[in-house]
Amino acid sequence: MSHRLPAAAGAAALVCVVVLAPPAARAAGLAATQAVNSGNTAWLLTSTALVLSMTLPGLVAFYSGLVRSKNVLSVAMQCFAIACLVSILWVAGGYGLAFGRGGALQALIGSPAAGWLGSIGRNALHGTTPVAAFAMFQLTFAIITPALVIGGFAERIKFSAVLWFSGLWLLLVYLPVCHWVWGGGWLARLGVLDFAGGIVVHVTAGVGALVSALVLRERKGFPHLAMPPHNMTLTILGAGMLWVGWFGFNGGSALAANGSAAMAILVTHLGASAGALAWMSAEWRKFGKPSVLGLVTGMVAGLGTITPASGFVGPLGGVIIGASAGLVCFSATQVLKRRLLIDDSLDVSPVHGVGGVLGTTLTGVFVAAPLGGVGYAVGMDMLRQVGVQILGVVSVGLWCAGLTYVILKVLQATIGLRVSEDQEREGLDLSQHGERAYNE
Repeated sequence: MSHRLPAAAGAAALVCVVVLAPPAARAAGLAATQAVNSGNTAWLLTSTALVLSMTLPGLVAFYSGLVRSKNVLSVAMQCFAIACLVSILWVAGGYGLAFGRGGALQALIGSPAAGWLGSIGRNALHGTTPVAAFAMFQLTFAIITPALVIGGFAERIKFSAVLWFSGLWLLLVYLPVCHWVWGGGWLARLGVLDFAGGIVVHVTAGVGALVSALVLRERKGFPHLAMPPHNMTLTILGAGMLWVGWFGFNGGSALAANGSAAMAILVTHLGASAGALAWMSAEWRKFGKPSVLGLVTGMVAGLGTITPASGFVGPLGGVIIGASAGLVCFSATQVLKRRLLIDDSLDVSPVHGVGGVLGTTLTGVFVAAPLGGVGYAVGMDMLRQVGVQILGVVSVGLWCAGLTYVILKVLQATIGLRVSEDQEREGLDLSQHGERAYNE
């Protein structure tokens, strides 16, 4: 394969892989079982818009402000292009691989729905909402997960490599894991609790970013050259969009406008608030001053960590899980960058990855009824659930790490991963896209 292979050809090839996959006998939720509920449908559609806004423009603004001015457009371009590529792959067969039912490998992977979701009609229902609404809602999760990963290799990767990596990573990592946890796969059968994506989104994105940072290695000058965010105002704006969008991320995962959705939104807000305050306090104590960057990063850590627990715990769990996220993820960031000198450019692995692991594990604790959760009494049931949660984290982490490494090494040996030193010095905006974010 030539190192000059156009990115468009790569995207087209990935689409063909999915389109040519064998059709499913039946996709999940295609049969209408009860009347459509307009309130639930309205909430799911609203949540879909909220979650998409987390990537476009939320993550675009958040990431763009964190990189240097010469790389602003590159991360924005990557987020937009990933959204487009994943959308086509999802409709071409990705949805069926994640949520399709039937077949000998049902515990491991679903089956792609017949040709471009052609068997989904306007009246087909998933529970009390249209299948089209459910498929679109889940698509927004499939979009943001590989978009989060780009923070691990920002400012040094070829744009063509981003497209190939994101498409292959979606097919080989995200879709199987999504099926295991949410599509009736083997982890779902074991009873793993992941309300809105602690494992499916945050563990996979965090592990993917960490492996990417290790394979691509550090940016030129790291850690001796200061590489501060070029526009904190833009980052704060993006962080605010993420906070609001997360209400759809977690609240929408109830798939209904009910008490579970309301509680999920409440504990999501509490987790974000506690995470921000805890991170700020830890940073203030360690460095003598609280920073805006620390405050918003702690907020994101709190949001990511409360995600798997959001529909299962009460306000007490939301506050404790959020505060734990701020303290633990702050410490993880210090260890990763200052001690291990791993250049996870935008702190995806210590914030999303560690947060996902922490939140998924603590879900097994705070789901207990005496602690305000919806589950069981404290005792052996709690220990059993914590064990299942840890099994889910470890198995998904190993799967994601292994497949991410293989994908990156194959791309490194074929089209190449990194831009040249001159191109990195010039900045990806000009070297990859021929544009500047700021024309002085």
